[in-house]
Amino acid sequence: MRRWIFQLVVTVSFVSLLSLLGFIAAGNLARQGIATGYGFLFGEARFEISESIIAYSAADSYGRALVVGFLNTLKVSLLAIVLATAIGTAVGIARLSSNKLLAGVAGAYVEALRNIPLLLQLSFWYGLLTITLPVPRAALNPIEGVFLSNRGVVLPTLEPHAAYGRVVIALMLGLAAVFLLNWLAACRQEKTGRRPRIAPAALLLLVGPALAAWYFSGAPTALDMPRLQGFNFIGGMRLSPEFSALLFGLTAYSATFIAETVRGGIQAVSSGQSEAGGSLGLRPGLIMRLIILPQALRTIIPPMTSQYLNMTKNSSLGVAIAYPDLVAIGNITMNQTGQAIEVVSIFMIVYLTMSLAISGFMNWYNHRMALVMR
Repeated sequence: MRRWIFQLVVTVSFVSLLSLLGFIAAGNLARQGIATGYGFLFGEARFEISESIIAYSAADSYGRALVVGFLNTLKVSLLAIVLATAIGTAVGIARLSSNKLLAGVAGAYVEALRNIPLLLQLSFWYGLLTITLPVPRAALNPIEGVFLSNRGVVLPTLEPHAAYGRVVIALMLGLAAVFLLNWLAACRQEKTGRRPRIAPAALLLLVGPALAAWYFSGAPTALDMPRLQGFNFIGGMRLSPEFSALLFGLTAYSATFIAETVRGGIQAVSSGQSEAGGSLGLRPGLIMRLIILPQALRTIIPPMTSQYLNMTKNSSLGVAIAYPDLVAIGNITMNQTGQAIEVVSIFMIVYLTMSLAISGFMNWYNHRMALVMR
């Protein structure tokens, strides 16, 4: 009973404190004539956004502008997580290499970049892209259709075609079939102790329907090649200097911490496991892929989750280099409407939701990788 009473008192005290703060804030805002509520989200934004995944114009609402900022944040965060994981894993393994030069280079990369503040790195990469690269008329053209200038990187893209939508649907169906095949193989292994080889069938299920959908939809291959018009490029896909600098800086910085996490996880596995693999005649690469890494994952996943959360939250530093993420667009909205409390609460809800989603997925994956006691 005392335990429940104590929890009730703490909960009531916390809610009362929040209510009191809300009452005081509402009174102060009313005295200053500042409107409250989220009705401003439906008002006309009246400002442009330099890059957007979805269609947007200054005539759209503040709510749509914040959605654009959220999607920009999500885009750079997810790409940074994928790239930093790949680079960090490779660097972490390289630090343990018997090749002294490779291990030394990997160690220098980790020690150099992880000890420089991320904000300083973002400023450096942004300045490097905007100052050292030429103007569009003198853009570097290392590969046909690829241009590097102080306006960003311009790449050719596939011209829009209905076939690509069908290819995506076919890939999703093929992926679902692969998951089903893997589940059936796991069930067979549980019953017989032997797992059937499913790699060729899985590859056929994943690639076959997609190729068939592409071929029977006309097999389109046309590219939208960028070209210079006036003072800038049209056509193709453009990666802005702000996005490129944020993605590169966030990836390079976070990969150093992931590399140390991977290195620590591998070193936590007993050396006897490597010796046992070697005694079976396995090559070092197979020993690492089939024996060491699967066991190290149980140690790596929990701290890796923290790094993913840090990358998501550190993406907000893009405001320092004018990347139009949620924080940057929210700041503009705040300055125009004066509704600071509402905008900051949107920041908190969005970042909390993203963090909980990442944590939930990583906890599920950690549970999948945990040892099953029989």
